[in-house]
Amino acid sequence: MPETPDAPRGGVPEFRGAGRSLEVLRAEAHDELSALIELRCRGGEDPWDVIPGLPTVDEQVVISLRAAARGVDGVPIGGGRGPGDELHFLRTVALWHPELSTAVWSLMGRIDAASR
Repeated sequence: MPETPDAPRGGVPEFRGAGRSLEVLRAEAHDELSALIELRCRGGEDPWDVIPGLPTVDEQVVISLRAAARGVDGVPIGGGRGPGDELHFLRTVALWHPELSTAVWSLMGRIDAASR
């Protein structure tokens, strides 16, 4: 049995996590961010300095989906992926989880700005 359901709009590629509940993905992202905050604060950083630099929960969901799709621990399975491939993947995430569109647009803007 495949890990993800059939593509909802025909031609939308499958990726690990695409068929998972958004509530579960958000809970996992919240846990990851909480652990990161605790780790950095235990390392002596001030929470007021740490928290503003972190992604939102929805952005962390998108980042985690990207890492899962790219391979173990975010290490790419295939060769060089350029900004175009990353933007295409982010659009795919927005198709699977429309509720994440705001986070996807935010990350797309960062990729676009970094590629200039």
